[in-house]
Amino acid sequence: MHMQWITQHSIPFTVVVAYVPLAATIATTILSLVLARATLRYAETTDKSLALAREEFERQWSPELHIKLETLSSRQTRIVVTNLARISVLLQMVQLRRLSMGVPSMRTLMNEPLVGGTTWTNDLGKHLFACTGDDYAGQIAAAVAFYASGRLYRTDWFRFQVEVRHGEVLLLDPVNIAARRVRTLDDEEERELVQDVVEASAASAASA
Repeated sequence: MHMQWITQHSIPFTVVVAYVPLAATIATTILSLVLARATLRYAETTDKSLALAREEFERQWSPELHIKLETLSSRQTRIVVTNLARISVLLQMVQLRRLSMGVPSMRTLMNEPLVGGTTWTNDLGKHLFACTGDDYAGQIAAAVAFYASGRLYRTDWFRFQVEVRHGEVLLLDPVNIAARRVRTLDDEEERELVQDVVEASAASAASA
């Protein structure tokens, strides 16, 4: 009786054999989906890692300068240029201007190498007063042009709040850091800046 019940309710062996490939196909499909999802996650992680590595490389080897103006006394100021990147640069010109003026009122020519991670300083002397005059209260901006990897760059304008009375500096504080990093000049801008460098060089030679 018991054997008869098993025989009546048992699944034929041929049916089991027929469903084995189907079960194997389903299992293979599920495993493939799991592996594909894991591969996509690995690819995304790898892309993010590569992007971070590229960003870190560009941050370290792309030129980036920081400019600061400091007061040494009421009549003496200096400019401090720090190379925040690893790449070395060749400083060419410092420019100062009032924010209300579209054209820089002071251009100082130079040819100073600045190794990555180091700082270059120079007394502004009368250059600051050439920009502000003997009496002025407001904002001025400073920028630096330089060569790096054979290309001419210029920093964004670093702004400073300044107050000058009777030829004495009462206040000189930074207002903000540059809004953007250094940028490569296009051909027209590069020609204009090179012309400025040549004119400044000629003026310096004439005054000497």
